[in-house]
Amino acid sequence: MNSSQPSFIRLSTDQFNQRDRIDAAREVFGRTIIKVQFEPRPDVPFNMDMVLHSLPDFGLACGIRSAMDCLHTAQLIDSDDIVLTVALSGAATLHFHGRETEIERGAATLVRSSGAGRLRIHTNSQLVSFRFPFHKLAPLVADLDASLVRLIPANSDSLRLLVHYAGLLRDEAALATAPIRSLVAAQLRDLAALAIGATSDAADAAGGRGVRAARLHAIKADIGENFANQHFSINAVAARHGISPRYVSRLFEQEAETFSEFVLGQRLNRAHRMLSDPLLDRKSVSDIAFESGFGDLSYFNRVFRRVYGATPSDVRAKSRRDGD
Repeated sequence: MNSSQPSFIRLSTDQFNQRDRIDAAREVFGRTIIKVQFEPRPDVPFNMDMVLHSLPDFGLACGIRSAMDCLHTAQLIDSDDIVLTVALSGAATLHFHGRETEIERGAATLVRSSGAGRLRIHTNSQLVSFRFPFHKLAPLVADLDASLVRLIPANSDSLRLLVHYAGLLRDEAALATAPIRSLVAAQLRDLAALAIGATSDAADAAGGRGVRAARLHAIKADIGENFANQHFSINAVAARHGISPRYVSRLFEQEAETFSEFVLGQRLNRAHRMLSDPLLDRKSVSDIAFESGFGDLSYFNRVFRRVYGATPSDVRAKSRRDGD
């Protein structure tokens, strides 16, 4: 967890023959990497498909697990980290530190890896676990030990932001430099502290760092899914995220860009890709403009030429020549 280099590991029981699956998972995944002992249910096919990411002082494990017990025994303890586990689907029961809690869909709880315990997964479940060094997270939380094995409800805004922002780990280009990786790890730590119960000082710092970054990431993802809708607006985005349109504007201003400029860029990028795609050669320029979110063809032609230095027809003609 202390390496400045990011890492990515894919773990799947499909890598092994059926008869070797459980033993291989116990040895390769459990004892060596995840530091848990797997005890599958005898009436359920054993299955794991997980992805592990790491940044400086941060680790994440996300994936599907079949119904099983995951035992963290005294022999497997090798660190003092806080592990926050979120049930994206399914359900599980956590027995740790002399306490027990039920984790249902969307909810979370946390444990300290220096203790022994058991996670009983009741059904095929998708879980994501965030791992932070205790000494890094403890100063940010009002009473971290008291928060262990306490349920964090599914309606926690900070928890949702944490899970969503973790999607950034799939973007290798966004994590290209060591300073960025350290910053993202700190932002994830901010969000975890808020979800658990941050001190007032940590909450103030997180509001200007982790929360803003996570909200901007979530809003950009929202734009990426919906910009082709001609009625897409900053008011609609703000309402979906429970914030004001002015706050959305300020998030973009910190990157020296406006909301409208970002949306326009997404629409133009799609139009350019479609015009350059030989499989869409029969689709009219006007149809491409409308499907990219433009409601005014003359406006589309004008801004397209300003950005690309060529008309939509020029781009299509070049694509045809290149394909010959």
